Amino acid sequence: MAEGHETKDKKDRRSETYSITQLCREFNVTPRALRFYEQKGLLHPSRRGWTRIFNYRDRARLKLILRGKKVGFTLAEIKEMLDLYNLKDGQLAQLKLASRKMAERLVALRQQRVELEEAISDLERTCEIVDGMLKERLAQEKK
Repeated sequence: MAEGHETKDKKDRRSETYSITQLCREFNVTPRALRFYEQKGLLHPSRRGWTRIFNYRDRARLKLILRGKKVGFTLAEIKEMLDLYNLKDGQLAQLKLASRKMAERLVALRQQRVELEEAISDLERTCEIVDGMLKERLAQEKK
């Protein structure tokens, strides 16, 4: 019985719709961002007059868009991965592309981390030098 209930709940969630305001609040994005993602073909809300109606799939896609952006994928890369979902190959092409792109992004992020650690070390040393010079000047002025 619980299994049937879960299926019904899942089915109910899939039929839910969301306003632009609801998605903006839930994901902390602006209406302008959602309209931009729509313009770029990443989201496909239906319309009721001037009102955009987002469905379960749009909500899921928005979640993936934001995750992709967070790790540094471009919108074009995100769109490419999301668009492959529509292929009839059981999502094999999408999974292969996503795996390759994620591995590439991971390499790039690790390199950025190394460069960032180096920049932090350089800045810390520079701060120590400048603070030392400032301390000397202040001491000289007090004399």
